[in-house]
Amino acid sequence: MRPTHIVLLIAALGASVSAHAQSKTLSPDAALVHARELLSTTPLVDGHNDLPWTIRENTAAPRDVDAYDLRKHTPHQTDIARMRSGKLGGQFWSVYIPGEIRDSGYARVQLEQIDIARRMIAKYPEALTAASTAADVRAAFAAGKVGSLLGLEGGHAIENSLGALRDYYALGARYMTLTHNVTLDWADAALDNAKHRGLTNFGREVIREMNRLGMLVDLAHVSPGVMSNALDVTEAPVIFSHSAARALVDHPRNVPDSILRRMPKNGGVVMVPFVPSFVSPKVRAHSLAREQVARDAKSAGRDSTAIARELKVWDAAHPAPKATLKDVADQIDYVKRIAGADHVGIGSDFDGVDDDLPVGLEDQSKYPMLFAELITRGWSDADLKKLAGENVLRVLATAERVAKRLQKSRPPSTKTIQEMDGRPKM
Repeated sequence: MRPTHIVLLIAALGASVSAHAQSKTLSPDAALVHARELLSTTPLVDGHNDLPWTIRENTAAPRDVDAYDLRKHTPHQTDIARMRSGKLGGQFWSVYIPGEIRDSGYARVQLEQIDIARRMIAKYPEALTAASTAADVRAAFAAGKVGSLLGLEGGHAIENSLGALRDYYALGARYMTLTHNVTLDWADAALDNAKHRGLTNFGREVIREMNRLGMLVDLAHVSPGVMSNALDVTEAPVIFSHSAARALVDHPRNVPDSILRRMPKNGGVVMVPFVPSFVSPKVRAHSLAREQVARDAKSAGRDSTAIARELKVWDAAHPAPKATLKDVADQIDYVKRIAGADHVGIGSDFDGVDDDLPVGLEDQSKYPMLFAELITRGWSDADLKKLAGENVLRVLATAERVAKRLQKSRPPSTKTIQEMDGRPKM
């Protein structure tokens, strides 16, 4: 090695050690100041926010984008003031629909949710701007706005149609969560019965067509079998838009270590949520114990009123624990350790969490608090920027490049589930 190279190496190592030592000695207040400064220079991109569904379900004015005014303090976790305070730079707005809807098929409700999301983004030009590429998000951030992408949560919305998949992409969907909580004709869900041992042949074709389009494959709600199958098939990086590590909290919605270890080869990113039962071992244990009380009461032949009464007594004797910001930081640390710093991100699930959010992460204004905690744990600025948004923007840009390559050699797929899996028409 040349002498000049040695000098440069020593200088680099010294700077790294110095930065690490400084982060360890920062007070919490100083760490928060540093976190805010850092998030002013790099886009914080949240992988999952359910505000469009909150607007749909607003009891005072259902589906009324104008009535749910983000310029005011809202009753949930999301509004413009808190976005700005939290330094949000990019957002995947979930256009979720439940897998149980059957009144007129899924497509009508899905189109309504896309309409709500697009009208919501257009209503606040001073704060939000529509985005469809990684470059769009960066441009929005440079302009002081939140680059707003759509994430389609639940492959049931395509109704077994690759044509519908392409239409959703044309309407702005830049990821699709392969399932929600219900197993599909072509993919197993984490919280439902596994009927296919992963993906069917048609399910694999869905992945291939998503790659060709440039739509991110989101594995947040799927079974481990689907996770593994998707990683075998995909030619682009995947995401988990809102999933934590199963080794820390044994919840079916979380990601096993075997999948985390495959992230470096795939290039994907696991975006850690703020959902208490996903991130806190204590909350998860309490939830399981409560579920067991209900099952025991049902097995004993008690009716619904008696079961509710028994649960009320149990709740009084067993107060629910609260998740904390540190639980979320523990999850992020773990994903970083197993998958690597290039493969971890943030997917809060704000406006989609039924139970109490972690103490310290109650709404969008609190993102810097999480980064301050990681700063006190010794995270480098480079890794914090990756966590904030650089990782997921890299994944999106890579998917865009893969799509351009595939579109040169692969036409839109005309395959059907009937010819690939022999399944009856819906």
